[in-house]
Amino acid sequence: MAAVQSRGARIRSSMFGYANLVPFVFFALFPFYFMLITSLKSDNELYDLKAVPFLIQTGAITDHYRFLFFDTEFLTWMTNSLIISVVATAISLVISVLAGYSLARLRFAGVGSFGTAVFITYLVPPTLLFLPLSQVVVWLGISDSIWALIVTYPTFLVPFSTWLLMGYFRTIPREVEECALVDGATRLQSLTRIVLPMAIPGIVCVTLFGFTLTWNEFTYALTFVSQTANKTAVVGVTADLIRGDIYYWGSLMAGAVLASVPIVIVYVLFLDYYVSGLTAGAVKG
Repeated sequence: MAAVQSRGARIRSSMFGYANLVPFVFFALFPFYFMLITSLKSDNELYDLKAVPFLIQTGAITDHYRFLFFDTEFLTWMTNSLIISVVATAISLVISVLAGYSLARLRFAGVGSFGTAVFITYLVPPTLLFLPLSQVVVWLGISDSIWALIVTYPTFLVPFSTWLLMGYFRTIPREVEECALVDGATRLQSLTRIVLPMAIPGIVCVTLFGFTLTWNEFTYALTFVSQTANKTAVVGVTADLIRGDIYYWGSLMAGAVLASVPIVIVYVLFLDYYVSGLTAGAVKG
């Protein structure tokens, strides 16, 4: 009898837990669901005031996707986004690893204040920085090119990435590194051969953060690039499919669905590393 009651209690507890998750799952997945069904609707159904906006009633079509691939430069935009995100994230990762390690392990005057200043720099809104950065871009002669974004994106990636890696490096025991130093390893060898392999979750977390932020960035991409062939997917889709007060909703939603696929794939592959790296940096930083 007691076993039956215990089993019933476990079932009720599980049901209660799943029931609590339903609202969160709904709010998380509903935008993607709405984007997907909107991208598969015909224009007649999209602009029919009597149609149900959350269902496909006249049959799914792929015309909006074909329009993106064959009548716009969507593939070029996606390629630009991929190049910019990968290069800018790689540059930021190298700088952040060196800076985070120095602030977490080395001792020099003002190290604590400098670490705090790095994080405060991240809090500066990007909308306040794009005006002075535009002058830098013009001075470098890289305006209206993808290099303008590759150069400017690390300005907001490096501060937070450095702060996050500082927290993760502090979770690694000093004794392991000190043993390598005693055995004759240099500080750089200790970093590359001892610390970095143990900091993989934190590095993956920083990489995902940087890739996501650069992929979705809009202000700099809109300000520094005007040529259609050099635009990113986020700017290209919105700029070419919103003309005045005319919104091509089917193609806009198709572009949103396709542009979100790389982010989804990356997070599915590295979700465990991302969670462990983010929580460790938050607790120890």
